[in-house]
Amino acid sequence: MNPQAKLIFITSLVLGTTITISSNHWIMAWTGLEINTLAILPMISKSHHPRAIEAATKYFLVQATASALVLFSSMTNAWCTGQWDITQLTHPTSCLILTMAISMKLGLVPFHFWFPEVLQGSSLITGLLLSTAMKFPPITLLFMTSPSLNPALLTSMAILSTALGGWMGLNQTQIRKIMAFSSISHLGWMTIIIVYNPKLTMLNFYLYVLMTTTVFLTFNSMKVLKLPTLMTAWTKAPSLNAILLLTLLSLAGLPPLTGFLPKWLIIQELTKQDMASTATIISLLSLLGLFFYLRLAYCATITLPPHTTNHMKQWHTNKPISTSIAILTTMSLMLLPISPMIPTII
Repeated sequence: MNPQAKLIFITSLVLGTTITISSNHWIMAWTGLEINTLAILPMISKSHHPRAIEAATKYFLVQATASALVLFSSMTNAWCTGQWDITQLTHPTSCLILTMAISMKLGLVPFHFWFPEVLQGSSLITGLLLSTAMKFPPITLLFMTSPSLNPALLTSMAILSTALGGWMGLNQTQIRKIMAFSSISHLGWMTIIIVYNPKLTMLNFYLYVLMTTTVFLTFNSMKVLKLPTLMTAWTKAPSLNAILLLTLLSLAGLPPLTGFLPKWLIIQELTKQDMASTATIISLLSLLGLFFYLRLAYCATITLPPHTTNHMKQWHTNKPISTSIAILTTMSLMLLPISPMIPTII
């Protein structure tokens, strides 16, 4: 892609996100979401492969529908209450339509079907943007409207997201699809707590972005797109593979790694809200996700491929691990000791 064009698209992404997260008026928030959608489309379809074009088309149709629903929800609310302020969303029908729209934008169950397909049709770096940066504006809108939303509906969607994200990821061999289902599962954890402690949702989102960025950049530097390739990639960068094992376990939420921190705080908050049964269910469902993270980790570090493999082995290179991956990995593994500071922040 032309560097000037790439600069324009990246700038538009930053601009769209900034407009949405800093606006109080629904029309401005909608404008930011539209700018974001239009900026990411050329980045999805830049390879001109039929799969990429299909992914871009699916993404456009879903996001356009969701944006129309955001606009419809805000107009209904303005019609009934005379308020265009994002935090003043009080009409029940508007709240329901907005929950649907944001779920579509994020890829929450039952509006998740587009997300694995779009991620599979994109490059790893575009997939990283779709999994992290593109989720920031919708989750901010969810954060701002959280007092008005229906807790029972959000809890049901969250449990279904964690269940389906774990369940559908079990049988995958494509790395990008596994990461898509991982994202859906993590969104379940964020959604379940949004009504009770919105700041905890944002903390979970930031830590999820940190760990997912590390994993995507590691896969990108190893040039790995599917599990069989991952099995033969250990010869290329042994140290990076060993670190990937720990990062994946952190993403799964195992103590004493960073990924355990948001899960621990969310379970604690749910218990305080007399939702111990819900906390138990979502914790058990996250074990499904743990299985496919362990499978990835196993393929990356422990498996030696059979001698009859059709894949050419990539020989060890002396290229050093990039500084950004090193810093992100360290943070993805070692932030649990800051947990005593969290109650003072949230």
